[in-house]
Amino acid sequence: MPTIALTTQQIIGYIQKMSPEERFKALRVLARSTPEGRELQMKHSESSIRQECAQRGLDWDAMDDEERLNVINDIIHEDRACTPYRRDLPVLMSSQ
Repeated sequence: MPTIALTTQQIIGYIQKMSPEERFKALRVLARSTPEGRELQMKHSESSIRQECAQRGLDWDAMDDEERLNVINDIIHEDRACTPYRRDLPVLMSSQ
């Protein structure tokens, strides 16, 4: 893919020509790429996963990393037919 060299002023000029919706979308993408933006996203994500766990009767903060990974996998794959995570069952690891 060819590379185009643009100055900061050229980039700003193109952004100013965008619709307000497009500018907002570009701003959000850029904001997420900053350390502060990533930290804000991480806090929001942690809050969301804690809420999801509470709705499932689980305590995110009491889980170890393996338990957390299992919960995340269950959430990601809940549209598939699989057994939901239960703390009282051993974790089976695939050898594949």
